[in-house]
Amino acid sequence: MSVRPDHKISNSTFLLTGFPGLERDYPWLSIPFSCIYVMVLSGNCLVLHVIHTEPSLHEPMFYFLAMLALTDLCMGLSTVHTVLGILWGLSQEIGLDACIAQTFFVHGLSCMESGVLLTMAFDHFTAICNPLRYTSILTNNRIINIGVVILGRSFLFITAPIVRLKFFHYSNVIPHNYCEFMPLIKLACAETRICRTYSLTAAFFTGGLDLILILCSYVVILFTVFHLPSEAAQLKTMGTCGSHVCLILVAYTPVFLSFLTHRFGHHMAPHIHIFVAKIFVLIPPMVNPMTYGIRTKRIRECPLQLFTSHKL
Repeated sequence: MSVRPDHKISNSTFLLTGFPGLERDYPWLSIPFSCIYVMVLSGNCLVLHVIHTEPSLHEPMFYFLAMLALTDLCMGLSTVHTVLGILWGLSQEIGLDACIAQTFFVHGLSCMESGVLLTMAFDHFTAICNPLRYTSILTNNRIINIGVVILGRSFLFITAPIVRLKFFHYSNVIPHNYCEFMPLIKLACAETRICRTYSLTAAFFTGGLDLILILCSYVVILFTVFHLPSEAAQLKTMGTCGSHVCLILVAYTPVFLSFLTHRFGHHMAPHIHIFVAKIFVLIPPMVNPMTYGIRTKRIRECPLQLFTSHKL
């Protein structure tokens, strides 16, 4: 279904354009997108189930991994209804309240994922650089407090610009397949310069600052590792950080790719920008469970034990 200029919608409804120019390919596009969403939901649910049911995984590192899996699961759920609704030909319309809520959750969860990656870096930093105090530093109460702080920071930053928005009634068309902040504020009738400045500042003090702190923690980790007495100990210690480094690359590479596309890709087709935005939202939640499942033996073995026990 394509967007027509005379398409009538109410003032409290937005129309999502989907993938402009690719309307004829929607039946084919729906197949990979449906598979990706199934992988996002099943993979993260499996990680949460394994960590919950396996007592040996009740440790700080796996608690943080559970936070990441829950964040990725919610990220997938936040966009699945609009994206697949468009591709399956069900609806391109979304209510104002639902659109604002979707924007709130997409950006809040993105910020939360960055915060969880920072806490995982802190976990590795403590385990490698201060191992004797690891259990006294990362207590259960402290982990809960860290989770609450990440949650509060993530959603407070995005609340302020959204509640300021008021919308025009002559154009309710959003050039995307889900509600995103930047396309949304282009429809606002209030002064948006403050919102744009605030959003850039918030992005720096969340994702940008988190990345700087993560890099600083790994500088100290590398310094500590290179002072270990044997090469075998160095390789073993760095091996424990491999999964986390992969998560960082998977999380931040699409962000930079999206930024470069918006900054320098003015002549690209609209659906290219939309596909890049989907990479930012979908690829990390899909890849993260596989990354830890493949590289972490204890997570890799638990699902096999669960399935074999059910068969017996």
